[in-house]
Amino acid sequence: MNPNKITFCTGVGTVTGANFLFEAGGKRILVDCGMVQGERVAQQQNYEPFGYEASSIDILMITHAHLDHVGRIPKLVKEGFKGVIYSTPETQELALLVLNDAVNILTMEAEQNGLEPLYTVDDVAQVFPLWKNIAYHEKFELTPGVSVFLKDAGHILGSSMFEFSVKDSNGQGKKILFTGDLGNSPAPLLRDTEPVGDVDYLIMESVYGDRNHNTRENRLEEFTHVITETLARGGTLVIPAFSIDRTQVLLYELNNLVKDKKIPSVPVFLDSPMGEKATAIYRASTEFFNEAAQKQINGGDDVFSFPHLTFVESQRESQGIDHLNGAKIILAGSGMSVGGRVIGHEQHFLTDPKSTILLVGYQASGSLGRELADGGKKVTIHGQKIEVKAHIETLYGYSAHKDGDHLVEFVSTGTNKLKEVFVVMGEPGASMHLAQRLNDELNVKAIVPERMKEYTV
Repeated sequence: MNPNKITFCTGVGTVTGANFLFEAGGKRILVDCGMVQGERVAQQQNYEPFGYEASSIDILMITHAHLDHVGRIPKLVKEGFKGVIYSTPETQELALLVLNDAVNILTMEAEQNGLEPLYTVDDVAQVFPLWKNIAYHEKFELTPGVSVFLKDAGHILGSSMFEFSVKDSNGQGKKILFTGDLGNSPAPLLRDTEPVGDVDYLIMESVYGDRNHNTRENRLEEFTHVITETLARGGTLVIPAFSIDRTQVLLYELNNLVKDKKIPSVPVFLDSPMGEKATAIYRASTEFFNEAAQKQINGGDDVFSFPHLTFVESQRESQGIDHLNGAKIILAGSGMSVGGRVIGHEQHFLTDPKSTILLVGYQASGSLGRELADGGKKVTIHGQKIEVKAHIETLYGYSAHKDGDHLVEFVSTGTNKLKEVFVVMGEPGASMHLAQRLNDELNVKAIVPERMKEYTV
């Protein structure tokens, strides 16, 4: 029997673009098929051919519904993939939102650059007849000798780790765990990430492999401080927020702050049609929330709704809220300011010294969010040079990713069976730093794999 092999097609040396080829039991299994985001060359990379024939892939496993893990699935299907796609039901439901939303952005980018769109709404529609669901903690046979078991990654609703069990011709077994993205547990809403367990090989993310977040208590205190300071100046607080999970967590925190009278009750606008739809999916899936959040909901609190919260529907309404007088809070996508309605709000409020742009998540290299986080004094939006006079605040404690210490702690939940860790989905410095810590502190062999190189497991 051929050895089991992993090829890291994209998703190494960068935070986005997860796409790993796992060959086992005579099957070619992809884990994630994500879009490269944020970087200046991202669009070019997304148009490039895959490192394999799409028609040669038998199975596609999707860890969760963020664009950098699902964004090139329609391209894969368009180019000949006819296999089966597997994920949790919640990931499938959210992926439908994400991919249809992506079409609008891709079409706009293509028109600006004189290109054909990467894919269309019709291409997205071809994806979902191929999609099937597996629940958490269900052992599912993919092919004779290869089964998969889904664990809760605690990252966003429906996010999974895939534990593959592979038996050779002698009946000997190995376990290989792909983490996808790992949640920043304990999270305000979701359950904690489950332990590594008795696996032989681990493929893990490293977004924050070289740094740590604030504690939950500190991040709420800082969030409250930024809100009260901005509102006291009579300014507008603009929060670029990912539509899935970040938006729901921030609504939950704002609900509690308003309810407990920790912040003034001012107009709050959720300016994200996809964020509103994702919130409805979260509201219908509270069985996946942690005990504290479930207890609050069971006590009668609609944790995603509070006085003076408005869901903004049309583009015209979106533009109108910039001109409303008085202090207010605007949550809008995208989380790295690489598109979406938040760009218009930043264009309007970056020149206002009373206002604040609050960055609450990872800002990829090359994104407008990264320019602001790095202290840029002039930025370009829609071809217009904008002087940054607003307050720029960063609060990475609300990241949905584990930080460096917790990534190391996560690996420590494995057993002495663990032979090797492949550190992926991080900028080179973060991945190398985490790999070195795992080697030094846990005495576990850890490497940062090379793109398109085959590794035997």
